[in-house]
Amino acid sequence: MLIVEDEERLAANIAAALRERSGYAVDWADDGLAGAAMAEDGHYDLLLLDLMLPGLDGLGIVRRVRARGDATPILILTARDEREHVVELLNAGADDYMTKPFDLGELLARTKALIRRGKGVSRALLSVGRVSVNSVEQTVRCGGSLIDLSPTEYRILEYLMYRPRAVVSRKELLEHLYDYNWERHSNVIEAHVSNLRKKLRAAGEETAIETLRGRGYRLEAPARDL
Repeated sequence: MLIVEDEERLAANIAAALRERSGYAVDWADDGLAGAAMAEDGHYDLLLLDLMLPGLDGLGIVRRVRARGDATPILILTARDEREHVVELLNAGADDYMTKPFDLGELLARTKALIRRGKGVSRALLSVGRVSVNSVEQTVRCGGSLIDLSPTEYRILEYLMYRPRAVVSRKELLEHLYDYNWERHSNVIEAHVSNLRKKLRAAGEETAIETLRGRGYRLEAPARDL
């Protein structure tokens, strides 16, 4: 997730909540031009933009993102709530907005809903084979029994569950899991995937996480579910 907000304290509070309560990897930019460049370079689940920014305002970022065909969900934070202003934001391509000051719990709920919607999932429960993931509770079950996963293992599985049978590149997965300096974590991703496979097998689940050399990973459901 990318936060573009020039109020450092507010950005830090939002980022901490997103990391600690929801387990998201969060990048931050305090300038609109820098934020627009990061949005173009990275694979983000959500863009959280302040409206009034130095360099380029939030509306300008929205227009740039949508002009290149990027459908990443966008949530705008604004101190203004005039009807015409809101209509302009939504017409430019913003998905939602919140006026300052806002409730942090509501912000977290809205970000989760936008991310699910952006992945084509309207509900919190994802299922592949006998494995189900509850993205609100952040729990994983196999045939009704809980599977104990580490936070990183959970986030890998959840991301793959959003895109069953699709090839997810290693770079895309790393950018989802870690912040802008994800390269330093690149040598541990296979270990997390390996541990996740073992836990799924131990729970009696045939759903497989396939490694495609040079391409990435793919979540394959058992043959009976294809």
